[in-house]
Amino acid sequence: MNRTVYSLIGVVTALAAVTGLASLTAPSGESATGPAAATRLPVERSTLVCPQPTSSEIGETTYTAFTPKGGAGREAAGKGSAALLPAASTLEGGGQRNADNADNADKGDKGDKNDKGDGSGKKAESEQVVPLSEPGRPVTADTDGSGSPALTGSATGRLAPGWTVQQTTLVTAGVGRGLLGTSCTEPDTEFWFPGVSTAETRSDYIHLVNPDDTPAVVDLELYGEDGSVRTDSGQGINVPGRATIPVLLSTLSTEPVTDVVLHVVARAGRIGAQVQALDEKLGGDWLTASAVSRGTLVLPGVPADATGVRLIAFAPGDADADLKVRLATPTGSITPAGQENLHVKRGMTVAVDLGDLTRGEAGSLLLGPAEEGGDAPVVAALQVLRGKGGDREMGFVPATGPVRERASAAGGDAAATDDKKGEAAALSLVAPEKGAKVRVTASAGSDGGEPVSKTYTLKGGTTTAVDGLRPQGGKGRYALTVEKLSGGPVHAARTLTRTEDGVPMFTVQTLPDDRSTVAVPEAEQDLSVLVD
Repeated sequence: MNRTVYSLIGVVTALAAVTGLASLTAPSGESATGPAAATRLPVERSTLVCPQPTSSEIGETTYTAFTPKGGAGREAAGKGSAALLPAASTLEGGGQRNADNADNADKGDKGDKNDKGDGSGKKAESEQVVPLSEPGRPVTADTDGSGSPALTGSATGRLAPGWTVQQTTLVTAGVGRGLLGTSCTEPDTEFWFPGVSTAETRSDYIHLVNPDDTPAVVDLELYGEDGSVRTDSGQGINVPGRATIPVLLSTLSTEPVTDVVLHVVARAGRIGAQVQALDEKLGGDWLTASAVSRGTLVLPGVPADATGVRLIAFAPGDADADLKVRLATPTGSITPAGQENLHVKRGMTVAVDLGDLTRGEAGSLLLGPAEEGGDAPVVAALQVLRGKGGDREMGFVPATGPVRERASAAGGDAAATDDKKGEAAALSLVAPEKGAKVRVTASAGSDGGEPVSKTYTLKGGTTTAVDGLRPQGGKGRYALTVEKLSGGPVHAARTLTRTEDGVPMFTVQTLPDDRSTVAVPEAEQDLSVLVD
């Protein structure tokens, strides 16, 4: 018998084993030859990247890591692990990877294969930031000054589904003073940032963080009110493996532009990308990427006491976008006077001042097609101001996707009150179309306390403010988790506030779905693969 025949017998035997296994695992009562529906299973691994928090010597940063408890099939098997490790800091086009930044968090219960009793594995372990050991209770870490690095890391096993890390920095003086907050993000290959600026009063940095071993190659494109902004650089930026590069956006444009949309594309590899926007007079904050939508864009969580709201929108597709502008208030949707419609030319940035849009009531901006059938893609963000005169502070609210199943935000201070400094947390829930029902849980505190849950019924076209929901007897930092129970789409944002020297500092983090489950198709036998 020749070698070809032996190979054919091996292939047939292997395929028979696979189809036999599929038959054995077919659900009871279901035809083994019929189509098998995909089931949703908890993710077994999550990756996050956090930008370098600040260049200020007086900056104080707190990290809060959290994984919600599973339930409803959202908890993966196995104990798992979750931690962040420092990324090497480098300049464009060069740099050396820090060999100690290998992803030791991935080892989980398997142990550190590099730790042979000589201490070689202990250094990397000692560099771990906010390592988690159990879901349902946050852990925190504090750091001061400008030397804090960017971070990358992974969560595995039961700590992976819904793993989130909040990075909050307090800067009390200097350019960009304020409360700068961001949720560490998942790496991706494309990002849109409406609301950046290369104006003389602004110092906006795009932080590019590569979580992988292999290098990433990134292109940066700027768009203003007249279309593409001429740049002298920004193409082919090399981000070494496990490293970060901050790029000052004003160095890319040949002249200052106030309202800009930044497009970040990784043509090789993947990256985390976030913009740190610093203003000489209006403070600073982080700007995360906008969702891209052909339907209604939702920008949730505009503070009730906002003294200024500026909308920046962009149509990245091949067609102009005509949008209907609405504000979802606690009692219903209204149209801002004089701003009923917005025309966005393709490839051009449009910016509109909406003034004190909310007028004392928390709200959410809704941007939908002005005519039925309009499907031009749009990205958008709001630049929001609180305070007056020299005591103003700015923050950003980008468009965000819906909470399909669950979403979490960490970092609230369980002990924060009006007479005690700390970051008080408030939640905004908006049902832009139909009514919905959600459950909100304030987790246990990092230093003690028990979780508290409450169910809310949301009316269509309204924003519901959730203020004061905290863990019972809570101490330290806590997280808020939103679970959609029924009804139409729900969008959410969490706001942290504190007052320093009369300045009403704040930061808003949107809550996109945590994607803690993934659709996994079931195998089915198909003997037709054996027929030539």
